[in-house]
Amino acid sequence: MVKSEKKRVVIKVGTNVLTNKDNRIVRPIINEIVRQIAELYEQDILSVLISSGSVIAGMEVLGRSTIKDKAIRRQVFSSVGQPRMMRTYYETFHDYGMKCAQVLATKRDFNPGIWRENMINCYEGLLSEGIIPIANEDDATSVSHTMFTDNDELASLVAELIGADMLIILSDTNGLYNGHPDDDDSDIIRSVSSEENLTRFIQKSEKGEAEGRGGMGSKLKIAQDAASKNITTFIANGKDKNVILDIVAGKEVGTKFTM
Repeated sequence: MVKSEKKRVVIKVGTNVLTNKDNRIVRPIINEIVRQIAELYEQDILSVLISSGSVIAGMEVLGRSTIKDKAIRRQVFSSVGQPRMMRTYYETFHDYGMKCAQVLATKRDFNPGIWRENMINCYEGLLSEGIIPIANEDDATSVSHTMFTDNDELASLVAELIGADMLIILSDTNGLYNGHPDDDDSDIIRSVSSEENLTRFIQKSEKGEAEGRGGMGSKLKIAQDAASKNITTFIANGKDKNVILDIVAGKEVGTKFTM
């Protein structure tokens, strides 16, 4: 298909953005994400959403599981939670007069050849119809060698696949700090190049990733890799009001990664 010339933004929303301290999905946050995507659509900006949260959504339904194997348990939680997440997104986008679609993938789908071409056609077809693709890893069928490191990696691959102008990685942190985020004398690093060594800035957090697999180290690596491919990338706090709109509008938000 012929690619549209409209600006393209890939938005990745982490589990910690979508949940509260009790690891429960917070629907008003989903509404805020969708509201901003709807506003971008009115500005003729096309969005792709990479959403975590299916495992937590499944855990809310099933509660404790008797399955001992961690990988199988994750598959079960995700299989139950994914349709729940999509129902929520479907209903919320519908409230804004929009349509969305689910796109599940494994690493195989991004390999050169027929799989990749099929994935490109899928995204281009959806975007051409004004439908918002919502991507996630196909946890139910992925095996170890076809799994993504996390959804940050999936987001960067999708951004490259569709020729995105911008990648926005939303977490529960305001960006990359030059010290521990909780220290009063720590400041956000507003701009980073794709070649800068950031190892010294990676801090261990006491907070887990709410059953997610990503972390700041992973996010930095993915952000710099995407920036090296001329995809301007941001790490910002997904719970801040209008964070997506502010980033796209060029306001100083989070940490910006450039080539």
